Amino acid sequence: MLELVFKGSKNFYGWVAALLAVIGVGFGFYLYQLQFGLGITGMSRDVSWGFYIANFTFLVGVAAGGVMVVLPYYLHDYKAFGRITILGEFLAVASLVMCLLFIIVDLGQPMRIFNVWLYPTPHSVLFWDTIVLNGYLFLNIIIGWNVLEAERNGVHYQSWVKPLIYISIPFAVSIHTVTAYLYCGLPGRGFWLTAILAPRFLASAFAAGPSLLILLCLFIRKTTNFDPGREQIQALAKIVAYAICINVFFFLCEVFVAYYSNIPEHMMHLTYLFAGLHGKSALVPWMWASMVLMSIGIILTVNPATRRNESILMVACIAIFIGTWIDKGMGMISGGFVPSPLEHVTEYMPTFPELMITMGVYAAGFLVLTILFKIAVSVKEEVAA
Repeated sequence: MLELVFKGSKNFYGWVAALLAVIGVGFGFYLYQLQFGLGITGMSRDVSWGFYIANFTFLVGVAAGGVMVVLPYYLHDYKAFGRITILGEFLAVASLVMCLLFIIVDLGQPMRIFNVWLYPTPHSVLFWDTIVLNGYLFLNIIIGWNVLEAERNGVHYQSWVKPLIYISIPFAVSIHTVTAYLYCGLPGRGFWLTAILAPRFLASAFAAGPSLLILLCLFIRKTTNFDPGREQIQALAKIVAYAICINVFFFLCEVFVAYYSNIPEHMMHLTYLFAGLHGKSALVPWMWASMVLMSIGIILTVNPATRRNESILMVACIAIFIGTWIDKGMGMISGGFVPSPLEHVTEYMPTFPELMITMGVYAAGFLVLTILFKIAVSVKEEVAA
């Protein structure tokens, strides 16, 4: 099926060339970081995780969100999702590729990643995070490729694929649960020290992932001869509506517990994020923008009239995607580190090299997504013809 990649229009090849150019620029800045060290980033002694890990955390959720089309189709026999299940699986693959790249660029020396397997430590949450991330990546590649090839040949996929599909469902939940445990397992960070962090991560994942999938489906419908289907898009929109409501509810629970209990180490992080602390307030406008965007998303997706209007739904999905990215990306990482356990406020903002390397990683992920979606859509068009 790889030959389908080489049958594209000028716009397709122009897009691929643009992505390769951004990857090249990002890789150049990464070589600079590799030579100079992480000192070119905005990270410091007090803030040891920054923009790279923020994007990693968010993209794990996007990858996990793919299960919201896999589970109804394979487990509950919701046939309508059969048109877009492969798109959800390939979106998970591209997201996981970006996750792994963000981990690599966050390491001062990328060779250190091999220590996880050379010296395995089963009592470490990080060890299990590498297991579930790589496991879910390979599961989606194997399942997606075999199911798509079977569809192209007009036959049912092989029987050995079915157990892998069932295994992939708990893997999808585990990748974000284990990622949440990386944070809430650190007792010195009051902002992360909460049992509801994993459910909150999953709720935001089931909002952000399907939101991006809806936007991609709308784009595919406009630019190709394959229609993912209105029923499928509306079903995803309902999932997004419930998930974003639960995500905001979980956040408000955190706010209530922090301020009603009046525990300083829990209150300070939220105070810094939404009102500023000790004269430092770099993230305040970002966090309020996140709340406004998620609120707009809730209003537009919960209301049936606006949800059924696909132009308005597109706006809602963009708002939810950006809102959750700010909340679970920069808000979650900086909110956990600032202020420090000693109540020092050392603000963090990404530097220009960090932003360029991040753009390079996203370009690499979108290149993978472009290739996989090109193959999937081409097969769908062949089958329809």
